[in-house]
Amino acid sequence: MSLPIAPQRRRNPSRRELLRAGLAGMGSLSLPGLFRLRAEAAAAGAERSERTAVILVWLRGGCSHLDTYDPKPDAPSEYRGPFKPIDTRTPGLQLTELIPLQARISDKFTVLRSMAHTGAGHPSGSLQLLSGDPDMQDKPEPVFPDVMAVADYFRSGGPPRALPNYIGVNPIVRYDGFVIAGPAFLGPSHDPFAVTGDPSAPDFRVPNIGLPEAEARRLQSRLGLRRRIDDVRRAIDASRSVQSMDTFQERAIDLLTSPEAAVAFDLSREDPRVRDRYGRHAWGQQCLMARRLVEAGVDLVTTTFDGPLCGRVANWDDHAVNHHVFEALEHRAPVFDQAVSALIEDVYARGLDRRVMVIVTGEFGRTPRISYVASSGGGVASGEAGTVQPGRDHWPRANSMIWAGGGIPTGQVIGSTDRYGEDVADRRVGPHDFLATIYRHLGIDPEATIPDRFGRPIPIAPNGRPIPELTATS
Repeated sequence: MSLPIAPQRRRNPSRRELLRAGLAGMGSLSLPGLFRLRAEAAAAGAERSERTAVILVWLRGGCSHLDTYDPKPDAPSEYRGPFKPIDTRTPGLQLTELIPLQARISDKFTVLRSMAHTGAGHPSGSLQLLSGDPDMQDKPEPVFPDVMAVADYFRSGGPPRALPNYIGVNPIVRYDGFVIAGPAFLGPSHDPFAVTGDPSAPDFRVPNIGLPEAEARRLQSRLGLRRRIDDVRRAIDASRSVQSMDTFQERAIDLLTSPEAAVAFDLSREDPRVRDRYGRHAWGQQCLMARRLVEAGVDLVTTTFDGPLCGRVANWDDHAVNHHVFEALEHRAPVFDQAVSALIEDVYARGLDRRVMVIVTGEFGRTPRISYVASSGGGVASGEAGTVQPGRDHWPRANSMIWAGGGIPTGQVIGSTDRYGEDVADRRVGPHDFLATIYRHLGIDPEATIPDRFGRPIPIAPNGRPIPELTATS
C-alpha cells in the first residue's frame, strides 16, 4: 500500500532555537521574526491524517561496527577485538557482549550492516549521510540541507501548533570547527529548536518554555500595550507590517506560555521507574525527552550521544591518539545500551511503533584492522601521553546502524560485510537510500525537489531508493 505524499511546501512557525528568544521586552523577542520568515514563504496544502515521526540518535565520531552490530569472531586477532559475540532474539543474529540489553530486544529492531559511502572525514562523512552531499572533501558548512531540515520544509505549515515541529535534544550541529548539519539554502527557519544542557541534571530546564503564570500574565500585558501603541502607529502608517507583527508576537507568546509545551519538556512528570529504566544520565534522559516529544506531536527529533560519557575526547572518534578504543567502548557501552534499548522498548510499549521510526547511527564505521599509536593525553579510557594503545580509525566503506518502529518488519539483518568487516559483501546501500527511506516514512516523495537560493530545483535524494526491508508494511 502506498503512503500518502506530503504537500510540496509548507512551513511551520513553531520551531526555533528559543534559547535566543529574549524576555526583556517585546522589541528584543527574536522568535516573532522567525515566525515571520516562515509566514512570508508558506504555501497551502493538506496535512496527513496521521503524522509519522522520526527520532535520530547520532553517535558523533562514528561507532565501531565490529565491536557492536557486526562482530567478526573468526577474523584474525588484528581485526576482531576482545569482545565476545552473543546470541540475540533474532535467529542467526549475533551482537557483541557490550550491548546485551539490545540483544534481548533484537526482535524490535532491524540491523543494517551494509551502509557505505566515500566521506572519510567527520565533516564529509556526516554531510554525505545526513544531506546526500557526494563530495569526498570536508567543507566548513553544509551546501545542501540535511534530511531533517528538508523534512521540516515539506511537513510544516498549517494551523499553529503549541510545540515546535523539529527539535534537537543536544542537536546535531558541529564537529569541532565544522558545521555538519543544517538547513543550508532553506534558511534559518528550518533550524531545529535546540535543547542544550544535561536533562539528567536536577536543575535542568528548557529556557523560555513553561513560564510561571505571573510572568505569562506580564507578557500578555506587554502585548496588550503593544497593540495600543500599534493602533496609534496604524493611523500614521497604513502598511501591513505592524499588523503582521502582532500576529507573530501572539504566536511567540503562545509558545512561550504554552502548558502543552511545558508538559512535553518536563521529565519530572515521568514515573521515576521509567526514568530509571532509561538511565539517570544525559543520554538516557535525552532519549526519554525525545520519546515524550514525539508522543506530544513533534515530527522530527535528533539527539547526539557525545560528551563525558564517551571518554576523554567526548566523542566516538576512537583513534589510538584519542582513546584506548576497547576501554572507551567498555566505558560508554552500558549507558549507550541502556538508553537505546529503553527508547526502543518504550516506543513499542506505548503504541508508537507504527508512527515513530527510531534510527541509531554515526557518520561511518571504524577500521577493521586495529592500529597501535601513542596516546596524545591521559584521561578516561586513554593511557597517559606516550602510551601506545589500540585504536580504530575512520571507515566509510562499511557501517552498521539499527532501525526500529516505523511499522517496518523487525528482527531482520539487512546486508553483510566480508570476513574482515572491511567491505560490503551483500546489499550495499548508500546515503541517498538512507535519506529516501526516511522521507518515505514521513510521507515525502523521495523524488521530490526543493528550490535552491537561485530557484533551481534540487533533488532531495538523487537516485536514492527507499530500502524495501525498512518500508512500513500495510
